[in-house]
Amino acid sequence: MPVTASALISPEILKDARRRERRVAWQQTRTAWLFIAPAVTMVTLFLLLPVVFNVILSFTKWQKFTGLDQFAGFNNYARLFRVPYFSEALGNTAIWVVGAVAFPLAVGLGLALLLRNIPFQETFKSLFFLPRVLAPTAVGAIWYYVYAPTGVLNSAVSGITGTPFDFGWLFDPATITGSVIVTFVWQTVGITMVLLLLGLAAIPKDPVEAARVDGASNFQIFRHIVWPLLLPTVLVVTILNVAAGFTTFDLLWVMASSFPGKRTLSLAVYMYYESFSNGAWAYGSAVAVVLGAMVITVSALLAVVQARVSKNIR
Repeated sequence: MPVTASALISPEILKDARRRERRVAWQQTRTAWLFIAPAVTMVTLFLLLPVVFNVILSFTKWQKFTGLDQFAGFNNYARLFRVPYFSEALGNTAIWVVGAVAFPLAVGLGLALLLRNIPFQETFKSLFFLPRVLAPTAVGAIWYYVYAPTGVLNSAVSGITGTPFDFGWLFDPATITGSVIVTFVWQTVGITMVLLLLGLAAIPKDPVEAARVDGASNFQIFRHIVWPLLLPTVLVVTILNVAAGFTTFDLLWVMASSFPGKRTLSLAVYMYYESFSNGAWAYGSAVAVVLGAMVITVSALLAVVQARVSKNIR
């Protein structure tokens, strides 16, 4: 019978080798934790603990510096379904999220397909990406004056039609949400376009060239080859836009500063209004918990779909 190498080594040497391996592994783990400890500390202090405190706060009667030590049970959550403002804010949030996902994706995909094979591609990409680097409050202030009764948009319509036009885009409930969605698309379409361009660049050229040789049209190539391979990137963009759509506050607050019912424009605005304008901090915390649960649930579902799509492509 052949003699294994371990049989030629004494048990003491093997034990010492295993001890050294464990020591090296412990040193590596300790070093890794030393490097990530600052990040873990910051996340714990400024993210996890506030979230936990917010959840606890939603079960109290805290309002204007009183009631923090009084347990309210699920009263704050039950109030959500009794107050009509919450249902209005929830409906507007749904509209806002759908618009914040669909329109940037459609426009960004069109731009990505248009710009990927043209001269001066980098220049055009920079121009479309430029609004992304601006602060949302600055973007909101700029577009507030675009939509103002005597702003750029109404002036342009007046110049085209030859008649005075002073419609209040940000003062009419029928147009305010759509107007802010247009602003959101203008600001975010650049990052959507860049991510989709990266996804298009990662698609192998062999299947596309083989389809062209077989006589496939551009639409057929896009439908049967490009789109399925681009779908994981599309889902990543969708997850990012869903989170942004649910939590966008600054654009709505700045652009709708004079709108009488602005607290119902989204759950994020409604949460801020109840917490800081009305001083109902416990109730505002309940709104925040519901909003966070919605974001986590939708994002998790999309992440599962994205993982399955990526696995099927492989």
